[in-house]
Amino acid sequence: MSHRIDVVPAGLAFEAPDTGRSLLLAAQDAGVELPSSCRNGTCRTCLARVVSGRIVHTIEWPGLSADEKAEGCVLPCVAEARSDVVLDVPHARSLFD
Repeated sequence: MSHRIDVVPAGLAFEAPDTGRSLLLAAQDAGVELPSSCRNGTCRTCLARVVSGRIVHTIEWPGLSADEKAEGCVLPCVAEARSDVVLDVPHARSLFD
């Protein structure tokens, strides 16, 4: 099963599998570049906000504060979709432009 991931404000979209592929890697597979660096949840370069939908982090304690989690922040490098999702990622871009 896969989920539609819409990226705002860039107006991009991609499909992400229910399990086994981070949002960051699923985006790259589809030609969508999200900011990234470490890919293990510590650098925070990929910090994004979930506008709607449900994700789960694949590590027990990603590099987010309790306040950031409460505000809907997520680290796409260590997160997977569990529903269709709208992500706010200001610096996302298409690799095909």
